[in-house]
Amino acid sequence: MSRRARTGAVAGALLLTAVPVAAPPVHAGDGPRTWRVGPGRALATPSAAAAVAGDGDTVLIDAATYAGDVATWTQDDLTLRGVGGRPHLRADGRSAQGKAIWVIAGDRTRVDRIELSGATVPDDNGAGIRQEGTDLTVTRSWFHHNQDGILTGADPDSDIVIKRSRFFRNGGGDGYTHNLYVGAVRSLTVSGSWLWGADVGHELKSRAARTTIVGNRISDADATASYAIDLPNGGRALIAGNVIIQGPHSENSTLVSYGAEGLTGSRELWVVNNTFVNRRSTGTFVAVADGGRVHLVNNLLVGPGDLVAGARVQLRANRRVGLRGFVDPAHDDFRLRSRSPAIDRGVRVPVRWRARWEYVHPASTARRPTAGRLDLGAFERP
Repeated sequence: MSRRARTGAVAGALLLTAVPVAAPPVHAGDGPRTWRVGPGRALATPSAAAAVAGDGDTVLIDAATYAGDVATWTQDDLTLRGVGGRPHLRADGRSAQGKAIWVIAGDRTRVDRIELSGATVPDDNGAGIRQEGTDLTVTRSWFHHNQDGILTGADPDSDIVIKRSRFFRNGGGDGYTHNLYVGAVRSLTVSGSWLWGADVGHELKSRAARTTIVGNRISDADATASYAIDLPNGGRALIAGNVIIQGPHSENSTLVSYGAEGLTGSRELWVVNNTFVNRRSTGTFVAVADGGRVHLVNNLLVGPGDLVAGARVQLRANRRVGLRGFVDPAHDDFRLRSRSPAIDRGVRVPVRWRARWEYVHPASTARRPTAGRLDLGAFERP
């Protein structure tokens, strides 16, 4: 019997015997299926859908709290989406395989509008999502109060994409767990997202061969986080159009670290049109290991500290400014006022390294305006 036939047989049995009055899946033809999950439905929990879904299917999860419901997803080309709000997968002391709320073992999974919280396991690596398959796209989702928000393994063929999502208060307090921790994959792209308040660990750590971090807010807030961005093995990286804020209680005075554990593969880093804010009394905005080919262009620096430490870096049009030129810095709104000294002070950057996106709070992006001469920092004054 084929995998699809087995899936259909299991689903049919479930619908006929488990909850006869509940609504069936939206579509039950020969192609990909859509499964509805929620209280009062035939599939009451996401884990029930994980047991019956097949490759290419879509699982629509009603907005509700699913306490202690954990799952392993083995299907390829699967879409997992919240409906009517953001369903909350709350671990409540449980985990799939002793790893995570969701272990994703299938390839090319899409996760949209899901909230995952409270993952803790004995080895201290409990994650909202443990990614073990190839390729993952996460949009409009929240990860909080886990030991790791998302944790991925090493996969040189895997591309991880995260958009319009929030990661906050993750980390186990040991310095080895983080808001977002991506292993040695082919690429990581993070955009339009808000990462803040990691517990001792980093806000974002990536060992990807290519890392693109554009149009985000990354802030320690009142937490004891370490680096805002850690690229421990270097790689080809673009950090552009972000607001990056080191809090007063950060346990490491460096905001961005590149190659601290040894450079491997590509060694090219572009740091372009970011607004860096240091709320500690000292610090370093960007620390670079010897051997990196690093360009810092059009960045704004707010607060004390050295712009760069380590290897030789190409520096162009970076400027330290005070707080008066921003809309509401006390509430982390670092858009430019009309009299800001950052206006029209930027220089041109090669097309592939430009800051094309701006962060829109609380978790989105907008195209950066292009009229007139470029402004410094993460925002263009309209």
